[in-house]
Amino acid sequence: MNFIFIAPNFPENYRHFCDRLHLNGVTVLGIGDAPYDSLSETVKNALTEYYKVDSLEDYGQVYRAAAFFAFKHGRIDWIESNNEYWLELDARLRRDFNVTTGVMPDELAQWKSKAAMKPVYKSAGIPSARQHHVSTIEAARVFIEESGGYPVFAKPNVGVGASATYKIDNDDDLRAFFAEASGFDYVIEEFVVGDIYSYDAVCDETGDPLFESSFMCINVADAVNNGTETVYYVLPEVPEQLKAYGRKALKAFNVKRRFIHFEFFRLTEARKGLGDVGDFVGLEVNMRPAGGFTPDMINFSHSTDVYQIWADMISTGTSSGRKNGPDRWCVFASRKDRFIHVHTHDEILARYGDRIVMCQRMPDIFSVAMGNQMYVALLDTEDEVRDYVRFILDEQAEVVIPSLYK
Repeated sequence: MNFIFIAPNFPENYRHFCDRLHLNGVTVLGIGDAPYDSLSETVKNALTEYYKVDSLEDYGQVYRAAAFFAFKHGRIDWIESNNEYWLELDARLRRDFNVTTGVMPDELAQWKSKAAMKPVYKSAGIPSARQHHVSTIEAARVFIEESGGYPVFAKPNVGVGASATYKIDNDDDLRAFFAEASGFDYVIEEFVVGDIYSYDAVCDETGDPLFESSFMCINVADAVNNGTETVYYVLPEVPEQLKAYGRKALKAFNVKRRFIHFEFFRLTEARKGLGDVGDFVGLEVNMRPAGGFTPDMINFSHSTDVYQIWADMISTGTSSGRKNGPDRWCVFASRKDRFIHVHTHDEILARYGDRIVMCQRMPDIFSVAMGNQMYVALLDTEDEVRDYVRFILDEQAEVVIPSLYK
């Protein structure tokens, strides 16, 4: 099997995808814009060959790289980056090289456009916030009135992460938003009060999950826009309603043989037309693994190897979902350098050192959303999670761990 991996060096933990494919006997062929010498030893050892292009944005160069691999190694069976930014590049290459194991360009709209996601949620019976695809300020005012008034939330129709988002509290904010976002493609949604949960899965060729997990996080938009610090944690189990909605979404969005990351709200305030406190509401779908170190945290939480599960799915169509221990809470808490904290770095290590599984400085590219110094710990109870986060982010930190297992 010949597998072209686009940008195998980024993010850094994607080296594990390449490594597990290689261990499964797959011929892994890399295309990227990073110099070969900058690749990790794991990536170098996993790749049969690497083709450097000046820019992955230059389709002509990337096409020629793929054509070279096809000429030298034979038919290409898979093309994938596992990266949201390169979804269109992956799909275009599949079409041009007749690779049928992934999505094609004409299928991407409902995966990338937040406006296009709404009818898919509806068809699956998954509640989601009412939405207006931004046109004029007059039309926006009509939507806001019909959906219950201010506040509302504006975000790019196509975009990754929480940057360039706006909470609009009044008409002055609305006018300011239109002045700043004029000419850009945005949607406005009714404001939902809730916690963000993920549904993460590796699914097979029928869209059934081979593995499932979930994490809960504070509102990342607050971390980006308001400069707050970041906390999220992988749960020992996926809540039942979330699991049901995640599986419905896999089918409705026609997802096959992918590692996915879907986001949901869990309501902390009842909302007419959406649900009661504790109910889940569809937010958006992402057709790639959760960002940052989340795949590694999932491994710690569930005593498994999601990189191997994904590689097994690629090479055999299935996976044993192997486990070598119990399910626990895996908690990420990060600090931003601009804040002064009660407890020092050494005090954190002294108290939690035997439970901390990752501890490092964050790359500058991720620091706005994810902080400058992160600590990831493996914990057994909800109370331990609360105490851990309060210790790192100071005693006054408000940590809400909802009861999941009713």
